[in-house]
Amino acid sequence: MSGHEAARQRVGAEGRRFLRGRASALVRLGAWSLLESAHTFLGGYGVARALDDGFLAGHTATGLAWLAAAAAAALLGGPALRRVFHALADLVEPLRDGLVRRAVRQALDRAVTDPARAPGTGAVSRLTQQTEMARDSFAGLVLTARSFVFTAVGALAGMAALAPVLLLVVLPPLLLGAAAFLATLRPLAAVQRRSLDTDEALADRVGELADGLRDIVARGAGRTAEARVEPLIAAQEELAARTARWAALRTLALGTAGRLPVIALLAATPWLLGRGVTAGTLAGALTYLVTALLPALNSLMTALGSAGTRLLVVLERFCDPAPPGPEVGPLPAAPAPPRIPAGRGPAPAAELRGVTFAYGPGATPVLDSLDLVVRPGEHLAVVGPSGIGKSTLTALLAGMLPPDAGTVLVAGVPARRPGGTSGPDPRRTLLPQRAYVFTGTVRENLTLFSPGAGTPVPGDDRLWHAVDALGLRPLVSRLGGLDGELSPRLLSRGESQHLALAAAYLSPAPLLLLDEATCHLDPLTEERAERALADRPGTLVVVAHRVSSAARADRVLVLDGTRAVCGTHAELPGRSALYRDLVGQWHAPAGG
Repeated sequence: MSGHEAARQRVGAEGRRFLRGRASALVRLGAWSLLESAHTFLGGYGVARALDDGFLAGHTATGLAWLAAAAAAALLGGPALRRVFHALADLVEPLRDGLVRRAVRQALDRAVTDPARAPGTGAVSRLTQQTEMARDSFAGLVLTARSFVFTAVGALAGMAALAPVLLLVVLPPLLLGAAAFLATLRPLAAVQRRSLDTDEALADRVGELADGLRDIVARGAGRTAEARVEPLIAAQEELAARTARWAALRTLALGTAGRLPVIALLAATPWLLGRGVTAGTLAGALTYLVTALLPALNSLMTALGSAGTRLLVVLERFCDPAPPGPEVGPLPAAPAPPRIPAGRGPAPAAELRGVTFAYGPGATPVLDSLDLVVRPGEHLAVVGPSGIGKSTLTALLAGMLPPDAGTVLVAGVPARRPGGTSGPDPRRTLLPQRAYVFTGTVRENLTLFSPGAGTPVPGDDRLWHAVDALGLRPLVSRLGGLDGELSPRLLSRGESQHLALAAAYLSPAPLLLLDEATCHLDPLTEERAERALADRPGTLVVVAHRVSSAARADRVLVLDGTRAVCGTHAELPGRSALYRDLVGQWHAPAGG
């Protein structure tokens, strides 16, 4: 038995148990719906009697009386429909409440039994969108099924009362169209099931990529990220086309069931008249078909084809554990670094020559004619008030932004690739404030920027050295070691930043750019991490948010919006009023 077949059986069993527990609501629903059968019966029967016993027989008063009786029956529908909706609410709202409880329980169970696949945006979709979808679909299905059943009872009873031979003409085309329609339900349900699977997978995958969007852009991994999303988008497009094809077949079946009975009745009129069927009886049968039976059947088929299949698919998902989301692994390895021409001394680690940058034409420049040389092996801290251009500076060094004027060099080569691209570049690694960790092993996350370092032997020594250098051993041990599975949603922001700093430590890039990448760490952890990163071979540029971070640097660059001042922590208070103020603000909490 397939998984979907087993799920359908569970849906059927739980559905029967749900309805048995609400027998009183079903009884009230049926009782008030009987008035709809009476209304339908009198509608066609009254027309037949008004013609045969009234107008065609020359008794106008009798004809008017039968029409008045048919009209009075229609008035019964108003109060009955109000009671029907009350009973419907007693069925629909408990279903929604039960599905919400089950969605929460499934999400919690999944988080406990498989922390690496903790609930994500797919679980949110199930809790919100899919529960409401089930509620609305169930309400529409019950309402239209009830209407069809009691309308059909009244119409078929009326035709049988007028002339039983009418059923021989009307029922065969009616059943043929209904059978053709029912044949489309299972394939359509399969398409909708796949569409929901793909929708949840796409939501999970986009959510995971969005968490690391800045890293993806910085490392030029846009094509890789695109390749992970494109197949799901293409699948959704194909499923939409298949749904449209099945919908066309469903429309054909609806036309068969909704038009053929009328055509058959009109075509059989001479034969029926020859068998003693009166004109009034034919008019009554036509009234049953056109005003009651066929509209009710059309509504039922439409509901089954849309709400019914959708309800079945959604309920199957609540009977099964959530489908696994897409597996997201590390980004691809970067190409080899560019070569520095022979015969020249070592180039500066980074250099800005007269760099100006503004966010848009006419905007005030964030950086204005900035000159800066960062020496190989240097530890530079960048400070300044919020919005002054610190993150812009790191983005320029990472090649993510082009300068409006001037030149940005990394290792003597333009930071931004020719043609405006910012492909993977092993000259530098950028770590933003929002750390990017992904669902996978600890090893995969630590080797995000260091291709080849994640092999079990001999790479483990290097990985554990990085773990110990940054004080990560307690966290890594809690996660199950280097091969333990981690879920980003189960980590605090500080833990995510801590792991990302270890990945940066293992990066072979000679230039590390930390854009407030330690802001969620406590001061002691931040100090240990920055000292470890400064001790590794290469150059470190840190956007600092604590005075202690600036004090540890070899030099500090102060951005103040009008001019930039660069010097040591000891000499800058005498050269920069802004730095003197910033140091005072940083110390204020301790002194207050």
